Amino acid sequence: MTLTDFNPIIETIEEAYEIPHLNATRRISALLPHDYHLTDKRYPVLYLQDGQNLFNPMAQYGDWAIDKSLGKLATKGLADIIIIAINHGEEERINEYLPYYHPRFGEGKGNFYIQFMIEKLIPYINNKYRTLTNFENTGIGGSSMGGLISLHAGLSNPGVFGKLMIFSPSLWISKKIFDNTKSFTPLKEAKIYLYAGGQESEEHLPNAQKLGGIIKEKMIKGYHIDFHFSIKEEGNHSEIHWRKEFPKAIKWLFNNHHYDV
Repeated sequence: MTLTDFNPIIETIEEAYEIPHLNATRRISALLPHDYHLTDKRYPVLYLQDGQNLFNPMAQYGDWAIDKSLGKLATKGLADIIIIAINHGEEERINEYLPYYHPRFGEGKGNFYIQFMIEKLIPYINNKYRTLTNFENTGIGGSSMGGLISLHAGLSNPGVFGKLMIFSPSLWISKKIFDNTKSFTPLKEAKIYLYAGGQESEEHLPNAQKLGGIIKEKMIKGYHIDFHFSIKEEGNHSEIHWRKEFPKAIKWLFNNHHYDV
């Protein structure tokens, strides 16, 4: 087998999947393990935001190249996972990923977006594919605003999302997220992988460090959280750095043994 034989199978679930909660449609794609159709195994699922930027090398700001990362991980037996990529709403992106009211950006439709995922998309995916449907095997993630809404989804639905992949979250836009993290009560052990770069906005890394500090305090108090905080001092707010971080986060979140990251 060549390296490309291990690349995931990419399926377009629908070009215009209906999101009644937002009165909108979005393209949704699935990345399945390369041998998905050769086995009867069930797989954990990771729901990723900003689908346009995940595996399209022609994307405006570059891409995460998750297909290539998953292919490399698969050669080591470390990519037994289904990824669901949900495209963002272009000019609606900030509003749809915004969890709370913001004086400049408005009410924020983030809770409707999460409601759509939990009430419609996740049941649909669990019915369509061979998934492991429990909390421990359901993850959510994204970067920037996508990281913010993923964090909010995990905090506000502790029985749904057991694994959070939070890259460079836009914490500046929603300071309320810090209070929600303080009051977060995981029902079982939650795994949180947080990444931030040192060359993002002036507030960015300090905000991520503040968030990390709150999570670590909760761990000291005995809350069931497994937490990894990755900082790259040279990292700026861009897909190229999220691309490098992605395979590390996948290994840490979805493989039973904690690999060096």
